Amino acid sequence: MQRRDLLKLLAVAAPLGGGTGRLMAAPAADGARLLVVFLRGAYDCANLLVPISGAASDFYRSARPGIAVPMPGEANGALPLDGDWGLHPALAGSLLPLFQKKQAAFIPFAGTNDLTRSHFETQDSIELGQALDGGRDYRSGFLNRLAGVLGGGPLTAVAPIAFTDQLPLVMRGEAKAANMALGNVGRQGIDARQSQVIAAMYRDTALAQPVAEGFAVRDEVLRSVKAEMDAASRNAMTAKGFELVARRMARLMKDRFDLGFVDVGGWDTHVGQGAGTGYLATRFEELGRGVAGFAEEMGEAAWRDTVVVVISEFGRTFRENGNKGTDHGHGTVYWVLGGGLAQAGGRVVGEQVALTQPGALFQNRDHPVLNEYRAVFGGLFARMYGLSPAQLDHVFGGVAPKDLALV
Repeated sequence: MQRRDLLKLLAVAAPLGGGTGRLMAAPAADGARLLVVFLRGAYDCANLLVPISGAASDFYRSARPGIAVPMPGEANGALPLDGDWGLHPALAGSLLPLFQKKQAAFIPFAGTNDLTRSHFETQDSIELGQALDGGRDYRSGFLNRLAGVLGGGPLTAVAPIAFTDQLPLVMRGEAKAANMALGNVGRQGIDARQSQVIAAMYRDTALAQPVAEGFAVRDEVLRSVKAEMDAASRNAMTAKGFELVARRMARLMKDRFDLGFVDVGGWDTHVGQGAGTGYLATRFEELGRGVAGFAEEMGEAAWRDTVVVVISEFGRTFRENGNKGTDHGHGTVYWVLGGGLAQAGGRVVGEQVALTQPGALFQNRDHPVLNEYRAVFGGLFARMYGLSPAQLDHVFGGVAPKDLALV
């Protein structure tokens, strides 16, 4: 019995910290589901959403002689989305069809005003969702605060879960939140016998109920995934990769959880990231299959009530470096997907600027941040859940929501 296994279990079962979120609870929209996908490592958004027109295209190609995605019509070229933007060709079979069905949108020049360019500092800052000019409270992440105002907990109508080994910062707080990684569900740190020992250890104590709830959540998730794994021997689905994990997440969020978080690594492309093909293209293809598989597995009815937001801590330098890669940048591109996107579906939305010369870049090197992430999420939450200004202020203190009419 490892102490870390017990701590991991209690992270599933027990609320962390304190606060008043549940005292100001608001009813969630019927059936609304939200999944936040965090691309850790800062993916290169300039090769995801490619400028394809005029001076912007010329500047892009001159800044990236070795890694620029070819233009539409060329081999492995960008896929036109509108007159200004093209999509990386690796997403032709996954994300592009969702965009064409108006079930996907992109928000360029998005991110945080944090200027540390540190993966860890900026990831923490985004997950906490707190003002940059104040002290950090590591017991309070923004998705947990959202769950608080929605009155959520793992065994109630609003049920948060992180599909991660440990409870991430974004889910820490007063509201109960489950966490379980789905990639290695067959290898659990605590077996049935140990579960019974732990339950007996905490019987007649204040932790008895949280421990029991933690085991109940774990057992329900395992039963659901085991049924899928048993069926997998009859079809071609692989047990590896984000696509399969995403389908598992979809099944759980369709029937059991409605506020989710998952992180995906492998995006820190300092060396040899490639252009229309190569390392980054492969990562895009895997991720695209995952989100498309998630949408398919949800089914049409549930997908209409679901929103998936793909974010990263920051973007990368507009110019390539000497190793055919890119370095830590600033602004990035967010993805928003769902079956019920409003007029934003099938569009590139938010405040934008044409990157046609070095002076248009932030500090002569990066995409600027024009769509601050807390304001963007605030506008989304207001539409999804009908939150009042006071409730939004509880989630993102001091931020005016930016309504991009996403749903």
